[in-house]
Amino acid sequence: MPHRGNEVRAEEDLAGTVVWPADTRDLSRIGDAWVATATGDFTPDDLTQVRRHFPDRHVTLDGDTITVWPHPTPER
Repeated sequence: MPHRGNEVRAEEDLAGTVVWPADTRDLSRIGDAWVATATGDFTPDDLTQVRRHFPDRHVTLDGDTITVWPHPTPER
């Protein structure tokens, strides 16, 4: 279920609320990944803001979508 980005708590930040960029329209969680969509295009500053909240994760920007990729699975 999508949520307003500024109202979502991430498990990685249980002590406080993850602050998503102001233009976040929807935020979805798919497994261990987060997908944020904006009303327009996100900026490089928005990407930096999200990366600060997820320093140990791969975070990418593609226009109106920021993806926080899941933790890598261990090799079997």
